[in-house]
Amino acid sequence: MGQILHLVSMGRLRRLWVPVMMVAAGLACGSPPALAQSAGQGVEKDTELDCPAAHPHPIDVVKFSLTRVLAAAGGGQQKKIEARRAAQELFDFDEMSSRMLADYWQESSSSEQREFVRLFTELLERSYLYSLRSVPAAAVTFLGETVNGSYAQVQSRIATSRFGETSVEYRLVDHDGRWAVYDVVLDGVSLVSSYRSQFTSILRTSSFAQLLEKLRSREQSDPRNGQGP
Repeated sequence: MGQILHLVSMGRLRRLWVPVMMVAAGLACGSPPALAQSAGQGVEKDTELDCPAAHPHPIDVVKFSLTRVLAAAGGGQQKKIEARRAAQELFDFDEMSSRMLADYWQESSSSEQREFVRLFTELLERSYLYSLRSVPAAAVTFLGETVNGSYAQVQSRIATSRFGETSVEYRLVDHDGRWAVYDVVLDGVSLVSSYRSQFTSILRTSSFAQLLEKLRSREQSDPRNGQGP
C-alpha cells in the first residue's frame, strides 16, 4: 500500500501532473471556453471552437478535449459524469496500461488486464480530474503538432502563477482513424515511464493479484471518491 501511495504523490510528478492532466482528460464538442493559440495556428485568440471534423488532426482532438473538460469544471453531477466519460474517450487506457506494465502485461490474464485498466482509469480520474478547476483556459497555449504515420505529438505549454510555465507534450496513436492519447510528457517527464518504474518496483516483490489489491485498497480509501472537477 505504501508503494502505491508513493506512486501518486511523488513530489515532482505531483507538482507537474496535477495542473496538467486535468486539462488533458476529455473529448467532446460543444461551446467550451476559448484557449490561447500560438501564432500561425490560424485560430484567433478568444475565438469559440467549433465541433471537430469527422477526421480531426491530433492537435484538434487535444484542443477540444481540453475545452470540453474545462467547461465541466465546477458544474453539477451531470457535468462530472460528462468529464469522466470524456476522459475515457480521449485516453487509450489499454495502450497506456500495456506500456506501463511492459512484460508483466503479457504475463497477466485477460481478466487481470481488464481489472487493472478499470482501477488505473479510476486512479487518474480521482487524482487529476479533481484538480481540474485550478487551471484557467487562458493559461494554455498550443504550439503545434508532429505526425509520423500512426503516431503524433502535440506540443503545448501551460502558464500558472504558482508553477510558472510547463511544457506539455501529448503523445497520440491512431486507432482506425481515431486519435487517442497514450502518454503525456511534462518538462521531459513521461507519465507512462514514471508509472512503469513504480509498478515494476512493486511487481518485483508482489504478484499481479497483490498489485490489483493495492489499487483496490487505494480506491476504497481515497476521500475524493465520488467527487469530480
